[in-house]
Amino acid sequence: MQFEHVGINVPDARGFAAWYVEHCGMTVVRAMDAPPHTHFLADAGGRLVLEVYTNDADPIPDYAAQHTLRYHLALAVEDIDAEIDRLLAAGATPAADDRLPDGSRVTTLRDPWGIPLQLAYRATPLA
Repeated sequence: MQFEHVGINVPDARGFAAWYVEHCGMTVVRAMDAPPHTHFLADAGGRLVLEVYTNDADPIPDYAAQHTLRYHLALAVEDIDAEIDRLLAAGATPAADDRLPDGSRVTTLRDPWGIPLQLAYRATPLA
């Protein structure tokens, strides 16, 4: 088995998709124009797909009220400081910054919907 996708119910699937395409290099691989406005977003390498939708069948969590350790999206980056600055200018907000003993750095921001977005610079990449 291998991952096909991970899904998340968000307050504005179309806006979420557009922001992640513009600011995080995602690509829309499939989208629905009608509710629940499902969008499948692939990362820059096509390695992982994120499904976002706005479905009132289940209450959308208050992501901003949840601790960043409960759930987060993580993106590998090379120049973490430049990415932090760029995403903050695009509407993200700071949440946490961790520097690890091996030289890795993991910084968590919150996207405009309050969802934790982790930027990971790894001294040794995970994959």
